Amino acid sequence: MSILIKPIITEKATNDSELHNRYAFVVAKKANKLEIKGAVEAAYGVSILSVKTLNYPIKRNTKFTKKGLVTGIKSGYKKAIIQLAEGESIDFYNNL
Repeated sequence: MSILIKPIITEKATNDSELHNRYAFVVAKKANKLEIKGAVEAAYGVSILSVKTLNYPIKRNTKFTKKGLVTGIKSGYKKAIIQLAEGESIDFYNNL
């Protein structure tokens, strides 16, 4: 089971990484904070101060269209916010 699924690279996450040295990742739903910390340290070779996790629920929506009732679903996921030590950084764009 892979702990880290992908990094979150949005405007808000990029601003948070530049100002506060915090990085966001989508992680496996069953991963705990210790497993996430170990996976990030092993993958990027950085030292971590703290890990915060957020669970996002499944979102369902319904629309009334000409074709009738249309339903959709957006799957839930778990997000981890990693606080790195002073002077540490992660470069997501070095492999391009």
